[in-house]
Amino acid sequence: STTVRLRSTTVRLRSTTVRLRSTTVRLRSTTVRLRSTTVRLRSTTVRLRSTTVRLRSTTNGKFPLPERSRRQQQRKQHRYKLNFGIVMKKGWEIKKLGEVSEYFNGLTYSPKDVSDKGTIVLRSSNIQNDELDFSDLVRVNVNIKEKLFLKEGDILMCSRNGSQRLVGKTAPILNLQEPMTFGTFMMIIRSEFSPYLLWFFKTDKFKKQISGGENTMINQVTRYMLDEIKIPLPPLPEQQRIVSILDKAFAAIERSRNAAEQNLKNAKELFESYLQGVFEGKVHGNKSEALENLCELVVDCEHKTAPLQETGYPSIRTPNIGKGELILENVNRVSYETYLKWTRRAKPQSGDLILAREAPAGNIAVIPDNIEVCLGQRTVLIRPKKDKLVSKYLAYLVLSKEVQEKLLSHSTGATVEHINMKDIRAFKIYNLLLISEQQHIVTKIESLSAETKRLEAIYEQKLLNLEELKKSILQKAFAGELRIDKSRRDDKIIENKINQ
Repeated sequence: STTVRLRSTTVRLRSTTVRLRSTTVRLRSTTVRLRSTTVRLRSTTVRLRSTTVRLRSTTNGKFPLPERSRRQQQRKQHRYKLNFGIVMKKGWEIKKLGEVSEYFNGLTYSPKDVSDKGTIVLRSSNIQNDELDFSDLVRVNVNIKEKLFLKEGDILMCSRNGSQRLVGKTAPILNLQEPMTFGTFMMIIRSEFSPYLLWFFKTDKFKKQISGGENTMINQVTRYMLDEIKIPLPPLPEQQRIVSILDKAFAAIERSRNAAEQNLKNAKELFESYLQGVFEGKVHGNKSEALENLCELVVDCEHKTAPLQETGYPSIRTPNIGKGELILENVNRVSYETYLKWTRRAKPQSGDLILAREAPAGNIAVIPDNIEVCLGQRTVLIRPKKDKLVSKYLAYLVLSKEVQEKLLSHSTGATVEHINMKDIRAFKIYNLLLISEQQHIVTKIESLSAETKRLEAIYEQKLLNLEELKKSILQKAFAGELRIDKSRRDDKIIENKINQ
């Protein structure tokens, strides 16, 4: 019996050993799972850190936030973005035009209401260069509602016009000398913020907001459209500061623009004056020769329109004939077969001249090297004799004031000047110089021409820069970027840009 109990105990001990071993295996498995969990936790930590980095590099999860100094960050906290793309300063607000002003459509009248005496009716033609122009006035004798009489400080706007460019142009009503009203295609905006609004109406932001007012018949700005116009509105003192800066800046820009335009005009007149002086006396004298006797050929064009294609040989029409040079931009082109047909009478060569017989009559250009062209309608091919005429000399001669007047004095046509072929062939040239003297004059003219073109390019670029400066100043003004309490600094920056 004792032996049996011992054996039973041994079995139980073995069973316990098995269970312990099983438990050890389970513990080892648990250890593996714990290690796996640790790895997953570490991986999660990495992902969380990566997410933290991404969150730090974004604003609202959308817009990249570039690195900025602490001061820039602080300034940004006082700014917010409007829903139509203008960055504003704290204290500014968005208002719709209908909330800060009232507006009225113009007076409707008929031709029988027009009279020599009566009330002045302002129309779109009375707005010129952002000011009222009283050179073309209409008066009417009709009953006019009180609200349709203009008041000091009103803004007159062209609300409807066949030209989209004119819709939205404005002028302030200042210094009224007598009662006035405005026509049906006009509108008045009346507001306590008129000086500020007047400048806002010149911005691209305003123009973009009214650009949807086009229909199939006419371009327009309606009352409903004005109701939805969004305006960045600062406090009144800031409005006054902005208006003051813009008044000064645009007055300075206008003075600079006038000076640049005058300089451009002077440069052109200098060249014309020199040309006139060089060729003075070439339309009268004791000794003369007909143009056809000085040329190898004077050939008329084909009197029909050539079939065109996208590529090929240039077909020179009157718009392609400039002042001594061909204008090949947007030139018509023809096939090789058409080119051969249109050059049967004479094949144009480099050094030949092409004269416009009309529209505009009298323009002439020299064919440059390395180009093959044919004549379009209303043109003439001229090939000077090399021992008689230098091609460019003849071109400048024809373009001189006295020769142009004499040449066009033979022109015909009630509406369009037209020069006949017989008058071109018989045109007399007086006091012809030697070839060497002609070449010397051409060299001097080309030198002056190059300098004139250089000056014209400078002044034309200056005018373009001034227009861009206007847009830039307006954009900054209505984005709140003309710095507060730094008007003098702003004025100095603007002045420097104007003088560049």
